[in-house]
Amino acid sequence: MNIRKKITFTYVALSTFSTLLLCVVVFFLFRSNNKYYFLKRLEDRAKIIASINFQNDPEKTKYYKELKKNGLEELIDEEDFVLKVNSKNSFEYNTNIDLPNQFYTNVLNKGKDWYEIDDKYYLGQLFKANNQKYIVIISAVDRKGKTTTIYIVKIMLFGSIGFLLLAYFLGRFLAKRVINPVARITKEVNRISASNLHNRLPKNNSSDEISDLSETFNNMLDRLETSFEIQTNFINNASHELKTPITAIMAESEIMLFKEREVPEYIKSLENIFNQASKLGNLTESLLKLTQTGYDGKKQVLEIIRIDELVMDVKSDIDTIYPENRVTIRLDVAPKNSELFLIPCNRSLLELAINNIITNGVKYSNNDEVFVTVTATENSIKITINDIGIGIPAEDIPHLYEPFFRGKKAAQYTGYGLGLPLAMKIIRMHDGDLQVQSEQNKGTIVTIILNKLNIKNSNLVS
Repeated sequence: MNIRKKITFTYVALSTFSTLLLCVVVFFLFRSNNKYYFLKRLEDRAKIIASINFQNDPEKTKYYKELKKNGLEELIDEEDFVLKVNSKNSFEYNTNIDLPNQFYTNVLNKGKDWYEIDDKYYLGQLFKANNQKYIVIISAVDRKGKTTTIYIVKIMLFGSIGFLLLAYFLGRFLAKRVINPVARITKEVNRISASNLHNRLPKNNSSDEISDLSETFNNMLDRLETSFEIQTNFINNASHELKTPITAIMAESEIMLFKEREVPEYIKSLENIFNQASKLGNLTESLLKLTQTGYDGKKQVLEIIRIDELVMDVKSDIDTIYPENRVTIRLDVAPKNSELFLIPCNRSLLELAINNIITNGVKYSNNDEVFVTVTATENSIKITINDIGIGIPAEDIPHLYEPFFRGKKAAQYTGYGLGLPLAMKIIRMHDGDLQVQSEQNKGTIVTIILNKLNIKNSNLVS
């Protein structure tokens, strides 16, 4: 069953329930109202009967009889009885009245009571005259109340059927109004494919959920289009970067195999091939690391490490690769409580990210001074890498995290343009933030902020 039919049937079902509930309430209120006014009429009759019975004046007696006959509406099967009360619990019983004893008890104790049997009402009321108590009982059939009740039931029955038919068509109209915007969105979405991701759903100026859905879908298309563009650029650039060393290796090999050479020539050629193969290996390893960071965070195994010790290990690795580096680790502003440096993370990946950033500082500052500052609080850890190198032009900053992107000034240095994108993915993988501030020819400040409270601890190594 589609949503349109579900909305229609749900609307009809709710309308049926509410109509039925309303009819039941109206029926009982109508019945109660009829009963109340009929009993009031019987009560008025009882007062007149009592007055006729107690009056010794013939003129007054005649007046009350005329009032009862001509002044009041005639009742169906009306009967009246006057029973003399002998004591507190006894009275003169009339065999023509078949009423339960509880009825008489209530009249004697409360002064008034009523009883219904087969649509005939009996009203009993206690009166006192000349120090003598009497029970006056009036009985009559409420035929008019029964007739009006049947009439109102018919009205409600046919009215409910008509209303439910109307509810069905209103439900279909409502379903159409609700579903049509969604149907239009579905139709537009079906037209969008990988070849025309630039298309967008039409904007709606309203502030309802349908507008939010369209905006959410357009935002998703923006992200998808960006991802496709990045993926396309990545494949094109990766193909070019991988093709260059492979072509060089093949060309060098082909030249050396063309004819016999002297040993020094073979050695030089092998050195060239080795250099190109090393470049190819490093590039392939960087690409693999870049793709391996695209995980969902659930399969990654974390361990508790001290971030200051990790930074020191990175410094040791850099000392091996760049013996003349001038990297300074500043821990003088670090907190006295060393436990604040503890953080759950993937050590190898986080070490790789920090290594890439510090190495960039060393490389692009021509082994000038690079300062690394580590601070920590209960909620976060901050690592700041400050160099005084060539800096980054303002127009290059928006493209820093694009794989293989290299600025004009950075192109004179050896690299592949994968270090910073890889570092960004690893830091985001740890729910952290990477901020870059730079000014051309004055240096760069890179800040890594790791939010300890946000990192999932479900996969910690015990």
